[in-house]
Amino acid sequence: MHVLKSIPIIALLIFSGCRYSNNRTTDEISDKVNQITKAERFTLEKKNGWTEIKIINPWQGASGVNQVFYLVKRGTKMATLPDSSSVIFVPVRKIICTSTTHIAMIEALGEINSVVGVSGTNLIYSPEVIKNVNKGLVGDIGYDANLNKELIIKLSPDLIMIYGIGSESTGYVGKVKELGIKVIMNADYLETDPLSRTEWIKLFGALYCKENLADSIFESEVEKYIKLKKYIEQNISVRPKVLLGLPFKDTWYVSSGNSFISKLISDAGGDYLWRDTESSISMPYGIENVYLRGLTADYWLNVGSISSKNEISAVDQRLNDLPCFKNDNLFNNNKRVTSNGGNDYWESGSLYPHLLLKDIATILHPEVFEDHELVYYKKIN
Repeated sequence: MHVLKSIPIIALLIFSGCRYSNNRTTDEISDKVNQITKAERFTLEKKNGWTEIKIINPWQGASGVNQVFYLVKRGTKMATLPDSSSVIFVPVRKIICTSTTHIAMIEALGEINSVVGVSGTNLIYSPEVIKNVNKGLVGDIGYDANLNKELIIKLSPDLIMIYGIGSESTGYVGKVKELGIKVIMNADYLETDPLSRTEWIKLFGALYCKENLADSIFESEVEKYIKLKKYIEQNISVRPKVLLGLPFKDTWYVSSGNSFISKLISDAGGDYLWRDTESSISMPYGIENVYLRGLTADYWLNVGSISSKNEISAVDQRLNDLPCFKNDNLFNNNKRVTSNGGNDYWESGSLYPHLLLKDIATILHPEVFEDHELVYYKKIN
């Protein structure tokens, strides 16, 4: 999940009285739509006249931290709520996003014009949002502690969705709250299962009173992903070993075995080199340690912003000796990138994990998917 910076952020929801194009109220929606079946970082509970949204441990390392919001339909009589200061009126009309992942979900619901602000316009991939940026309809509010408060006030959003990497995030979140604007910390990027991340579209569905549409998108993705996973399992006989990442200076930050990307590799028929590890954050290793294990890798994926083998050689000449480097088995997740650096892997990838799964499976088992053209990935030469 790539923020308008490099990861994701936060949001809210509502049901009471929301109406859809088929003129059905939320009270008529089946209980299934309101269920959270895979995501572990948020819950959604429909009450009498409002909906409670709970964001669970919304940053890395958080423990026992819950953020609760109450979604109430605009124009309805306010019910007696546990905390009126945490009320969010829906449907949302204007929103600021600090993660590109949320832009993809909002766009899928047909509400892209509600986005009035972002963090880092250069990191956006969506042609519609870029068009609105060029028209002056979307402002760049900056990052973290350097948020442009004056611009935020001018944009007058109903809420800001923020992602938090650590507890320090609460500092600048508090400053935004002082402006009288609701802030939700979105923890979708901390979900370790591909489909768990996708389920966060239900939160957006509630925010825009489009629960049925959000549920339909999610269920369709679940069906596609599970069907593809079973097909892969039935048609492979070996599991190639996979190396990930690239060192930064003298440190190689390695994704753990219980991470989102490790799960994707396993489901795609691969054997991630660190699949037996467990951590809630990326694990720092010395280059030598990763290099030695990398000698057994058949494929090398997700090599940062790299577009050529020469760039890898420039990082460390020893990497040239890895068999996966010599055999040209290098693939990066930067096929869909704008001239400014907006990468759709970080924008829509979490919403469509079956495409990520098929890309990785095609790389690891080209004989099984001979006709698939890679969507998010490309070969590095």
